[in-house]
Order: sequence, then structure tokens, then C-alpha cells
Amino acid sequence: MKYQSWWWRDLSKVCREGGGFGCFQEELGWKLGSGDKARFWEDVWVGNINLKTLYPRLFSLSLNQGQKVEEVGVWEESVWWWSLRWRHVRFEWESMMEADLVMYISRAIMNREEKDRRVWGSEVSGVLSVYSAYECLAKHVRGPHHDLFKFPWKVKALPNMMITTWRVLLGRMPTTLCLSRRGVTMNTILCALCQAKDESYQHLFLQCKYAQWIWSVCFKWIGILFVQHNVLKTHFENFHLIQASSNQNLVWKGVWAAIVSVFGRKGTL
Repeated sequence: MKYQSWWWRDLSKVCREGGGFGCFQEELGWKLGSGDKARFWEDVWVGNINLKTLYPRLFSLSLNQGQKVEEVGVWEESVWWWSLRWRHVRFEWESMMEADLVMYISRAIMNREEKDRRVWGSEVSGVLSVYSAYECLAKHVRGPHHDLFKFPWKVKALPNMMITTWRVLLGRMPTTLCLSRRGVTMNTILCALCQAKDESYQHLFLQCKYAQWIWSVCFKWIGILFVQHNVLKTHFENFHLIQASSNQNLVWKGVWAAIVSVFGRKGTL
């Protein structure tokens, strides 16, 4: 945009997929003033999502597409009145949606003495921070944030074990099958422990006969039965003792971390 600094323009370009609308643009919104810059339907200026996405049916009927907010109403003395225009007379259910839309946008406060200004939606202050920028990029790469990835760092285990646990849950451990798919020449992609199946994440940590034996021994210690899950994240989440306290379960999950750390150093058993 015309008023953006050169470094912001470069950063925006980096975050656009194929030159389109990128992850940084999705976080940008407008602090509404007179409505001179924010587009009524297409930009975020009220709430945290644009009206085009929130009311797709009304958008398809609107004659205000592409217009600025200030073009979709008039000032009468010091009072702002919305003036929405449509392609045809609405059905009753569409009129109900219009009434809901008007109520929704009436939350915004127009100020004819100020200009609209860009704000960063991830911060309450509207100002870009390094942390919020990192979270924006990280979310774009890894998908929606999962609280599961915060939890391992609370577990009672040695730091190196927790780093391994974190890598396992993210799927970042260098199993032979993974390395082979990335073009690394391997003598074999069979499991280093059982030599029976390809060494995938699921096999090495859950399905290998040695892994299954270790997990079963853990639960025999405390005299309970445990249904094995075939998804590592689910297995970790359900490695939980109902009768135990929160602190005791943090210790119990430390056992999980210790086991996957050993299997992560495959071949040491």
C-alpha cells in the first residue's frame, strides 16, 4: 500500500503464497475513523472477521461491494446512518439477516474527524510485536495451535527427555523410513529393534513388539489395563491415571517421556 514502509512491504510479499493473500494480511485489520480507507465488505473493521465471510449471502446481493465504509452511509448532523443497497428486494429470511448485519456493524464507532488506520489484530494494542508475528508464522506453518504442545514442558522429566518428547509429538524424529523419504541413502528401512517392519513413527514407538511389551509392563506395575492407541498424540494424552492427582500424573507422563526417549535412541536396548 502507498503508506507502508519499504520493510513492511517486503515482509508482506514474503508472507503471500504465490502473490496472493498471505498469513500476515489475515492478521491485519482497521481501526475505524471516518471509514475513508477500510472496505465495507472485504476488510476487517468490526469484530475479527470481514463481513464478506460472515454474511456471504448478503455479500452476493450487495451493490456496495468494493466500497469504503464511508460510502455505505451518510452523516446527518452528528449521527451516522447506514445505507445498504441491494440488487433486488430481499426474501423475508434475507431481511432478517440484514437486520442482524445492521445490528452487528452498529457496534463500530464512526469518527468523522479521524482517518482509518491499520492495526495488527493479534495484539490488543493493535501494534505488531515480535512474539505475535512469530505466532502468526508458526500457526501458518503448523496449523492451529494445540495445547498438547505446551503440556510436555510441565512434565516431571529431564530436559533432554522432554525435548525428545516434543520432537516425537511433532513428528520430527529421524526414523529410517523418514530419512529414506527425504533422500538419505539407508542400508535398510526396517525397524532397528525388531527388524520386522518399516521404521515409521507409529511402528517404532507404538507397534513394535518391544514397544508394546514395554508399555504393557508399565501398566502391570500399577495393576491396570490400558488400551493401546495407534496415534502418538492420543497415546500421550491418554497416558493418564484417573485416580492420581495432577502432580502425580505429571510424574506418570514423565515415564512416557523416558520410554520414548529410549526408543528414540533405537538400538540401545
